Amino acid sequence: MPPGPDFLAADRHNSVVVDASGVAFEMRGLTADFPWPVVRSVHYRSGPDEKVLMVAVVHVDGRVFECVVDAKRREKLQEWFAELAAVLGHYRPMG
Repeated sequence: MPPGPDFLAADRHNSVVVDASGVAFEMRGLTADFPWPVVRSVHYRSGPDEKVLMVAVVHVDGRVFECVVDAKRREKLQEWFAELAAVLGHYRPMG
């Protein structure tokens, strides 16, 4: 089976990766990995200034983990939204 799509958003301090293994956050050197079997859902939105990507993972036990990545420009944030939607749709189809 060919590998699926990947998503990466990163700034100087934080990053979000979504791929076949699940979701990974890196925040100032600390890493949190969420394999797909422990992910209940993934949510994302822009920050108040529409220049940051906020991604939240809801764990199967109900805990919520969030990572914020600075896009610097609204255009970059919109690119990330489109890419993230496609990758999440591949691994977590609705229905």
